[in-house]
Amino acid sequence: MALYPNPEAVAAEVATLEALIGNEKLGVTGVSVFVGEVTVTAEAAKILDLLTYLKAEPSLLLDQLLDVCGVDYPERDQRFDVVYHLLSMRKNLRLRVKIRTDEDTPVPSVVDLYPTAGWFEREAWDLYGIFFAGNPDLRRILTDYGFEGHPLRKDFPLTGYVELRYDEEQKRVVYEPVKLTQEFRRFDFLSPWEGAKYILPGDEKAAAPAAPPAPAKN
Repeated sequence: MALYPNPEAVAAEVATLEALIGNEKLGVTGVSVFVGEVTVTAEAAKILDLLTYLKAEPSLLLDQLLDVCGVDYPERDQRFDVVYHLLSMRKNLRLRVKIRTDEDTPVPSVVDLYPTAGWFEREAWDLYGIFFAGNPDLRRILTDYGFEGHPLRKDFPLTGYVELRYDEEQKRVVYEPVKLTQEFRRFDFLSPWEGAKYILPGDEKAAAPAAPPAPAKN
């Protein structure tokens, strides 16, 4: 098995991909390389055409889809990156393809081209709310039934909106609004060998009693 990344193979891959920039059908907008990993940026509306080409092109043969994941940049108008990770076992090549979208614009599903995309797209929908048009079964896959929101968005609260518990009286699992039973803990990050300079409420009760004086010697 050849080592990866092979500089010559990466250079040939980049040359093939850079030739696609300006191709209106495929929508490639840029090619970059970082530590031997090649990334293509493209237009979201043309992702299916682009991946079809990358899978069939004899010099690439990127016929395995390893993952589809989301990245959230809430400060952008198009806040989400959708990232496709491709692999060619025959050519020993990898490629990352990035597109951008927002909360309201669907992304074309690639399930018909890569059947493994079915679960990957469901995960991106569940965790980020990225909608994939054409996915035949776009249901939540990781969160619970009836879950509200998308927990990997950066504006989703760490505590969530509801908590789940088993109710002994109703004999079923119930949802309730989140209730914090205590304030957030205070972390002073002091050395455990030195200890804190302050006394927390209640600590005075644990103070050791003073030792009795030693008996006088005759």
